[in-house]
Amino acid sequence: MHNQIQNTYTQLPKDFFSLCAPKPVTDPKTLFFNDNLAKDLGFSDSNPETRAEFFSGNRLLPQSEPVALAYAGHQFGHFVPSLGDGRAVLLGNVVDKAGKRFDIQLKGSGQTPFSRGGDGRAALGPMLREYIVSEAMHALGVSSTRALALISTGEPVVRETFLPGAILTRVASSHLRVGTFEYFACRDDFKNLKILAEYAIERHFPDSFEQKSPYLAFLRNVMDRQTTTISHWMSKGFIHGVMNTDNSSISGETIDYGPCAFMDEYRTAKVFSSIDRNGRYAFSQQPAMGLWNFLMLCQSIAFLLNRDFAKSQNEILHLGSEFSEMLGKKQKERMCLKLGLDAKNSQDIAIMESLFQIMEEKSLDFTLTFSYLESYLASESSKLEKEFLNIESLKEWIETWKTRLDESGKTIEETLKTMAAENPKVIPRNHRIAEAIESATNRNDLTKAQSLLETLLNPYDPKLKDSEFRIPPKHEERVLKTFCGT
Repeated sequence: MHNQIQNTYTQLPKDFFSLCAPKPVTDPKTLFFNDNLAKDLGFSDSNPETRAEFFSGNRLLPQSEPVALAYAGHQFGHFVPSLGDGRAVLLGNVVDKAGKRFDIQLKGSGQTPFSRGGDGRAALGPMLREYIVSEAMHALGVSSTRALALISTGEPVVRETFLPGAILTRVASSHLRVGTFEYFACRDDFKNLKILAEYAIERHFPDSFEQKSPYLAFLRNVMDRQTTTISHWMSKGFIHGVMNTDNSSISGETIDYGPCAFMDEYRTAKVFSSIDRNGRYAFSQQPAMGLWNFLMLCQSIAFLLNRDFAKSQNEILHLGSEFSEMLGKKQKERMCLKLGLDAKNSQDIAIMESLFQIMEEKSLDFTLTFSYLESYLASESSKLEKEFLNIESLKEWIETWKTRLDESGKTIEETLKTMAAENPKVIPRNHRIAEAIESATNRNDLTKAQSLLETLLNPYDPKLKDSEFRIPPKHEERVLKTFCGT
């Protein structure tokens, strides 16, 4: 399958991981396989049976040293000092054609020393959700972990009922999390914290070593990655659902697609996660929670910034302000681009913000609002879009928007090009994902999932204006809650 697999993590001290082989399964079968990603990563065998054996964990990839990684985490604000990979093993790293290193991880591969009484397995539904949504996010241009393979195990898992089991092969530029740093920080293990920080810098931001303060440069690089990702979430109407520090990646990749969802109608306080009862990770809270997680990272390595506690805290305060300012700027830029506007202009920002007020007041669909405005500008509005554009409060706003576009000096073609690059025609609608999961779980039918996935891999294709996957849910189809895969 792959002759160049390594595991740089096993070169670190033993406290960082636990050697742990995946547990064999009864009857592995390949349900989905990402051929393009496999080719980029250097995986060669195309035999479905061979793939099923390797990506279920029944056979190990050559030279693989499987480990479960140690980390801690703040879960809904409550600190848990020992979490770790309770149902996942890292097989190793591979280097792609561009020379970039990636982790290959099996998720749902059985118990590990970090399972805390869990079975270490995963049900088909949540793994199918992660496969579809992570690949859709990548296609949308949002930094994300990738899905390489989805394998059925031939064994049931017990949740509320018996469900078919599955294993997802996840690809990430690393699985280092804020919680990884917290794991050693809460133990006052300064030696391993320094080793971890240097490993993270070497893995992701080697240029930081050339700076006067490599650890400060490291934090600013993490800041840049994370603020970019969160601004993308906000501009696509995505709600992660469980932004715990153990789900906050140092690389900035979106990771751990549990109770995530994309908004249909726009609501700033929208929550989908069944366990987020107080709205900690609501849509509008994501920038604040991103900052909170980042500050937990800063505090974990404060001693590396400055041995003087007061000085390190002052440095962290400045970093927190930088994070907020950077994220606010990026978010405004992305939102303005959706309208063909320039966030450097205060009038443009005001126009953008007034649209969001109307969208919330009228419960307008997040994705379709921008797509309809694009069609209107191109004089291609359908009957449905014209009905939308006749909303009284929106008419006045459109005139203001059009006047501003005329004043900008850009041609309509230039504006439409900007809008088309930012506004997808389709997103992973919650009710469509639910349909795909129900069909796969209860009828062993993957056709709905296949059709949905194929469509989502080209979300900006103008031909998708007529796609069935573009249509919002009917009232009875709405998904009000999503659930964690455990």
